Amino acid sequence: MDPLDPDMFHPSCPSSVMPIRIGDKWSAMIIVCLEQGPRRFSELRVPIHRATPKVLTQTLRALERDGMITRTVYAEVPPRVEYELTPLGRTLLDLIAACRHWAHEHMPSLLAARDAHAHTTQPA
Repeated sequence: MDPLDPDMFHPSCPSSVMPIRIGDKWSAMIIVCLEQGPRRFSELRVPIHRATPKVLTQTLRALERDGMITRTVYAEVPPRVEYELTPLGRTLLDLIAACRHWAHEHMPSLLAARDAHAHTTQPA
């Protein structure tokens, strides 16, 4: 077996700039919420209620920075802000759907493995 390349995760590696990370809880959820069209922050808060407003704001900013969503501010009183998927952001919908399908199909096995691991690693 070849040794691992010390530069395999070099800052110039594409994996270091990926907008959707396995450990990122909220980005994929936001993208799914925006699938049908623009949404306001308060609308996103309903299904993503476990994320704090600060975390939701940070995630929206990161998605906007990466070109996945747009943020439109309307000159109204009170101001209205909407978030919408860009064409680039829409390209992630199929990938997210595949991940959701995998999770639906394999969740019982994954949870069983976690349960078995928890029972073997707990102190007696």
